Amino acid sequence: MTRPSTDLRRGPSEARSTRLEVHFGDNLEIISRLPDASFDLIYIDPPFNTGKTQARTQIRTVRDEDGDRVGFKGQRYRTVHIGTRAYVDSFSDYLGFLEPRLEQARRLLTPTGSFFLHIDYREVHYCKVLLDRIFGRTSFINEIIWAYDYGARATRRWPAKHDNILWYAKDPAHYTYRYDDIDRIPYMAPSLVGPEKAARGKTPTDTWWHTIVSPTGKEKTGYPTQKPLGILTRIVKVHSNPGDRVLDFFAGSGTTGEAAIRLGRSAVLVDNKTAAITVMAHRFAPFPNVRYFGCDRLRLPPGRMDARGTDRPIAWTRPRG
Repeated sequence: MTRPSTDLRRGPSEARSTRLEVHFGDNLEIISRLPDASFDLIYIDPPFNTGKTQARTQIRTVRDEDGDRVGFKGQRYRTVHIGTRAYVDSFSDYLGFLEPRLEQARRLLTPTGSFFLHIDYREVHYCKVLLDRIFGRTSFINEIIWAYDYGARATRRWPAKHDNILWYAKDPAHYTYRYDDIDRIPYMAPSLVGPEKAARGKTPTDTWWHTIVSPTGKEKTGYPTQKPLGILTRIVKVHSNPGDRVLDFFAGSGTTGEAAIRLGRSAVLVDNKTAAITVMAHRFAPFPNVRYFGCDRLRLPPGRMDARGTDRPIAWTRPRG
């Protein structure tokens, strides 16, 4: 049964039942220490692997106790070089970087949990093949297109003005999808549906029209890859329940964390960039129950911190009932 939604308008003083951890360090190392099935929703927005055309070596990995790579559960793999090609962005290296982190994401999901990978058109096809292998093809539920209309226009091709968000469920037969909590959007032709439907609006499709974070708006944190709170609010609100735990191990500006605590969820955020931790410390200053780990060596304003934390994260317990 779908439970009533939490009011997004709740402020920091009303979010006292939620907890937020911010970890500074290598995300693979940190999430590998987290217990199995400990998160109801995982969203990540990794680097998009954009750049100029470069020569990249295509590889595959083979199980080998003396291998040069460490994968899931500490197992070692040997790198086999297949050949070298010129790609726009680094295809092989990027997937090799993502793969162990995606394997960890699946391990960390609860049986009814969902995983969202936010990527762009350059890498989404390769990432989907990789996720199909890790989660299983039947676990793929949706490809969401976040469409926006901002910035310069290409003159030699159709301008790329969208991102891709892949949704996988740990169990494709049982997952959280709070249909009644979906925000409604206006009809494009309200006169064709009648006044009652027009007033209620319609639920979005798998194409989400939403502006980027305004360079001059109040939401802007100054972090270069910040994603809109509206996008993360929709994901967190529909794909988790109040009191659930959310993980984002490419946290960046912390948008996932803000959406979670405003909606009555708890969250763990991980990033290895000093700039990201600094932005999050400023962003989360008004909220209670925020803890920082591995941040002692960073020069953060003491007034921004609830606690500097230690090397040991908070012991999380799921409420009964």
